[in-house]
Amino acid sequence: MTEFEKAIKTGRRLTRDGARAANTALSGGEMMKAAGDVINARLEIMAAGLTDPRKIDLAEMSLMSSEKVEALSASASAMAKTFGDIGGRVGSGVMTEAGLASKAATSIATAATPAAAMQAQYSYAVGWWSRASAQMLTLNSALLKGQADAMRPIHRTAVANAKRLKKPT
Repeated sequence: MTEFEKAIKTGRRLTRDGARAANTALSGGEMMKAAGDVINARLEIMAAGLTDPRKIDLAEMSLMSSEKVEALSASASAMAKTFGDIGGRVGSGVMTEAGLASKAATSIATAATPAAAMQAQYSYAVGWWSRASAQMLTLNSALLKGQADAMRPIHRTAVANAKRLKKPT
């Protein structure tokens, strides 16, 4: 892959990451609005039950806890998967880099001249910088995806509840 093709690929990834971050922010706002609507509706249901125990909606009251546990469990599972994937990538990157550092050290130690040793060291340093930058971009992408995946079940539950509890106008 040429440097130009790498730059285009990186630009596309940055564009996707930016779009993912923007969509996650919008979903977060929508989720917060829905959560406020649900809290308001459920407070009204609880108030009605306190003023007249015959009006209490036990089914809705029981959903308050079970839905939260279900959504938070799905969210935690998504984050655990993300962190597991990231850990695997980081571990693999460390092993690869250790091998490359060992090869570079050998090249530096066996160089015929001081200039050749400096060239080997420079080549390794430039390569390391490029690899480290690519790994950070990959890590950032994975974290943005993980954030979106973790928010999805909570968002879905809050928005569905807001729709279900919305009073007809």
